[in-house]
Amino acid sequence: MFSTLERSSRIQDLRNFSFDVLVVGGGITGAGIALDAAARGFSVALIDMQDFAAGTSSRSTKLIHGGLRYLKQLEVKIVAETGKEREIVFRNSRNITKSRPMLLPIYQNGTYGKYSTSAGLLIYDLLAGVKPVERREMLTKEETVELEPLLKKERLQGGGHYVEYQTDDARLTIEVLKKAAEKGALCLNYMKCEQFNFEKDRIVGAVLSDQLTGDRFSVEASIVINASGPWVDELQKKISSKHKKRLHITKGAHIVVDRSLFPLQQAIYFDNSDGRMLFAIPRDNKTYIGTTDTFYSDNKQHPTATEDDIHYIINAVREIFPSIHLQRKHVESTWAGIRPLIAQEGKDASEISRRDEVWETVPGLLTIAGGKLTGYRQMAEVVVDRINEQLEKPFIKKCETKNIAVSGSDFIDDATLKQFIDLQAERAPQFGLTPQQGARLAAFYGRNSDEIFQFAHAISAEENNLPISLRAEILYGIHREMVTSPSDFFIRRKGDLYFQIDVVESLATQVTDYMAKLLHYTDSEKSIHENDLKNAIAEAKGSASS
Repeated sequence: MFSTLERSSRIQDLRNFSFDVLVVGGGITGAGIALDAAARGFSVALIDMQDFAAGTSSRSTKLIHGGLRYLKQLEVKIVAETGKEREIVFRNSRNITKSRPMLLPIYQNGTYGKYSTSAGLLIYDLLAGVKPVERREMLTKEETVELEPLLKKERLQGGGHYVEYQTDDARLTIEVLKKAAEKGALCLNYMKCEQFNFEKDRIVGAVLSDQLTGDRFSVEASIVINASGPWVDELQKKISSKHKKRLHITKGAHIVVDRSLFPLQQAIYFDNSDGRMLFAIPRDNKTYIGTTDTFYSDNKQHPTATEDDIHYIINAVREIFPSIHLQRKHVESTWAGIRPLIAQEGKDASEISRRDEVWETVPGLLTIAGGKLTGYRQMAEVVVDRINEQLEKPFIKKCETKNIAVSGSDFIDDATLKQFIDLQAERAPQFGLTPQQGARLAAFYGRNSDEIFQFAHAISAEENNLPISLRAEILYGIHREMVTSPSDFFIRRKGDLYFQIDVVESLATQVTDYMAKLLHYTDSEKSIHENDLKNAIAEAKGSASS
């Protein structure tokens, strides 16, 4: 159902069947729409011209947050809505999304004052419906330093302590898509929308091109959803150069360093001298810092962190953490993502609202743009409500996604998840895995780790220098997550390119050889995939930056 090996049969289904809904865009927004629509009973197809989550949805700050910064911009509605959605996302993806304490240090003449921070966090708690145990606490200077000794002491007045939610954005997107597929959605990566088909003045489908084979064909759909993120304008221009909404594309860059060099005790949301705010966030044995916020007009498929971006972040760290002497050579990896925001003339990149909007470009085509990772489920609900109004099909259910866990994440609470991880650690040796590997797989894949265990058991006697656990994950990625290349696997399925880039570099050739054997790459295909991964490594290191 969500297998690379079934790609040709899924393409045949696209050719042969007519769908209620065709979603163009396989990021978190499109994934959420596909899940909601399929769960309600619509027939759904979803396509993306790249791999799923290859755009914005694998390149964020990897936080599910309520948007404290938007109180400063008086975006009260966004704070209230996304704050409440944050709890739903957490509940439905427990093994992917974790609550994390966040410290906001308060400096004299900084962006946030002591009293405005206290009031802002209080309002934030009330608007977002934050659980009592996670509500804000205001700290003295001494308490703030005790929590994070690395902070600059000069002009420090205290801090605000609250809870945010950390996630893996690409992983979340993939698990939403897998759940959509379980509900009947047909999802295909590397499938591009070339043009729209019309009947009189209404769109009734699209011409697609397979980016892996070059084949072109038409798919019929009662309504098409343009959820293509940064490519929204390009898709609208296939119909007309005159459309009501325009996007401003902004870029956010991040850097990753070893945690031994930047040993944060917890996540920090801090001021830069130019008034922008950045995050510094521990993740396992790394710390990542970002984001920048600048207008962007270059290559949308390959945004990179430039040297200016990297040094901007390094200088911001040096300013607030004076004992951390970060240098360019310490940066192990970087990533940059672009955000499609509704244009607001006269505003800087960091000032543009992150609100989402839905509009009908022409009859039969709904477009959604803007919004945030946190609000993906609610955005989908709004879009599918609009679909329901237009199609008026009988027997369609109401929205159920508030109570639909993403694939592998149906855990009642954190204690249930922990019990499952402990059980998988105990069971792992039966399948040729160590307890540590079993626990890691359970924490990462949730209940889907059972299938990885089965793959591990089946290949335990196979002669190969790659670890059994890695081979099992590759097999699972091909059979259950539509992985077609090493880049799909390392970047969007595991996130290792950013957080274990040295491991990726050391295993790149072996993994490519293993996947070539499994997927029967031609020599040309193998060469393309090898070069793609090399280029991705170079981009992540910043060596491809200008």
